[in-house]
Amino acid sequence: MNRNEHEHPQSTAIRRWTMGSFVTEFGALLEDVEVVFESYGRLDRTGDNVVLVCHALTGDAHAGDSDGHPGWWGGLIGPGCVLDTDRYCVISVNVLGGCQGSTGPASLTPGEARAYGAHFPVITIRDMVSVQYALLRHLGITRLQLVIGGSMGGMQALEWAAMHPEYMERAAVIAANPAFTAIGLAYNEVMRQAIVSDPDYRQGDYAQAGVFPAKGLGIARMLGMITYRTAELFEQRLGRDLGPDGLDDFQMGRYLRHHGDKLVKRFDANSYLTLLRAMDLHDIGRGRGGVSGAFERINAELLWIGIDKDLLYPPEDLRQATELAARSGVRARYAQLSSMYGHDAFLLELPQLSQLLHPFLTRDAAVRQAVGDG
Repeated sequence: MNRNEHEHPQSTAIRRWTMGSFVTEFGALLEDVEVVFESYGRLDRTGDNVVLVCHALTGDAHAGDSDGHPGWWGGLIGPGCVLDTDRYCVISVNVLGGCQGSTGPASLTPGEARAYGAHFPVITIRDMVSVQYALLRHLGITRLQLVIGGSMGGMQALEWAAMHPEYMERAAVIAANPAFTAIGLAYNEVMRQAIVSDPDYRQGDYAQAGVFPAKGLGIARMLGMITYRTAELFEQRLGRDLGPDGLDDFQMGRYLRHHGDKLVKRFDANSYLTLLRAMDLHDIGRGRGGVSGAFERINAELLWIGIDKDLLYPPEDLRQATELAARSGVRARYAQLSSMYGHDAFLLELPQLSQLLHPFLTRDAAVRQAVGDG
């Protein structure tokens, strides 16, 4: 793959790049790393009109709509949208450690006829960013106009700002903290135990045994869904209604199992565990003199977006992080989504999210709000 192939990327067909070898933050060597990505819009001749979209825990590179296949952020990406593909080349990359094309635990170990499985090394959010940076440099991209993402994607956007301060203009961090919280660690540990306690997990070698820890992964997703939504939403949509099986079941249980089953059909359990651990390790202050030291590295303009009913990332925490960033010299602003969907609002409240992003991208000083006004 050479620069000319991506001089003017227009098609949203999945693209694949073989990166070669990569050494993780903690010193593990990965050979023949594959990176899957998609692009929307055209890269200009100077290579500096790019928006990088970073996905969350169970996301993938298909962020925009294409050929009748909705993307998970299709309402934000396209001609005339806030991420306007008549103006920007929008790129989304499946993260290292994922299972939607990029190298991860389900990939075959180079030179062997078996998957990495549980032998895939520990990776970090910084490793994800390092692989993305290598891809963008390979494509001839000279500067990013924006890095944006929610949840685990927001962690990546923050790390981008700290790791490559001269390479980007702006970062939009949605529903993510400077460091993963204690309550987040607790939820992740319960999800982890649900998976590894499944008899079919087989110490991570389930692929070799021809089985899959579907029950464990499904339960992990059920717990995740409880944290992603709100009590208000559950009460309004499901309440205490019984399902068709009467006293043996409630609609709430059917709803949670449905989402667990959906994930089992499309996601790898070891990849889920790998990405949970990367989230656990997220801390922009690690090795940088703390969070304030990390903020002092940032040159990009920063928009931090909280969600008023987010159980995982309470808005008051994100507001405080924004204020700390501003005191550390970052051009930082805070804004807030209001939604009964809770944490998942960044995937579901797209018109409202567009309204918050538009002034940030257009530099409309009359509309944009100062720290604390959100």
